Amino acid sequence: MNKLEHFLTIKDLTQSQFLALIDLAKDVKANPAKYSQTLAGKSIVTLYEKQSLRTRVTFDIGIAKLGGHSVYLDQNNGALGKRESVADFAKNISCWADGIVARTFSHQTCEELAQAGTVPVVNSLSDMYHPCQGMADFLSLAEKFDDLSKIKLAYIGDGNNVTHSLMFAAALCGSDMVVVCPQGCFPDGQVVLEAQAIAEQHGGTLTLSCDPQAAKGADAIYTDTWISMGDDVSYDDIKDKFAPYQVNESMMSDLGIGYFMHCQPAHIDQEVTQAVFDGEQSLVLRQAENRMHAQNAVLITLLG
Repeated sequence: MNKLEHFLTIKDLTQSQFLALIDLAKDVKANPAKYSQTLAGKSIVTLYEKQSLRTRVTFDIGIAKLGGHSVYLDQNNGALGKRESVADFAKNISCWADGIVARTFSHQTCEELAQAGTVPVVNSLSDMYHPCQGMADFLSLAEKFDDLSKIKLAYIGDGNNVTHSLMFAAALCGSDMVVVCPQGCFPDGQVVLEAQAIAEQHGGTLTLSCDPQAAKGADAIYTDTWISMGDDVSYDDIKDKFAPYQVNESMMSDLGIGYFMHCQPAHIDQEVTQAVFDGEQSLVLRQAENRMHAQNAVLITLLG
């Protein structure tokens, strides 16, 4: 198996690399003491262009649990590419740190950090992908299902960076995935074609639909906010278009859905009702916890 140099998108992984990360994350979660010195003496710079709760806390605590040290940098330290170029930023950080974790507006920034720097770069979120979330989500599913190739995952709502990462993860697992969106709100067309090609290689399927009925019988249904962070869109302008795509008790029951998933933060009574979000079928807190374990598996693989 080729050694990972960076973790920018799940698309870059082979099936064996992806499944090895899931297995490692399970072991990190079950046996934390075994990995408590894996990053001893190593420092990781975490860059944030966007606000964060789960990403910051899970990386800061996760790195500490591996015996490493994290250095937090936000826009107060100078906006990436403005005070100095992204390339110079990467080159300088590479002089001191052993790795870079970057939560950025543009995926191009992550790519530039990886190209110019000499240390591993982890994409903790960009406009195109959210691979750490995707790993945590499939770790959560792997804890519920023995064979990920046998599951059906439905994503419903606005096609976005999370959708892209889920599509690649499902494709690598050979899962069946259906993406259900209002017209004009589907994920990036090129990403869809790439994910469909990967799915075909591994015996999975990826289908798109505007009809919520396409999610019928899904083992899990996943949704996200209808308006992504930073988007200049009013809820009043989109609520009628998205209303049929709300995940509520009726949808869960009528479609025979197994579990509910959400990357958070959630807008209760918009994309999901409180009853579903807090219900017995909800995996949202498991997903949140698993961010740390999945990310630690990535860091161990890159730096351990």
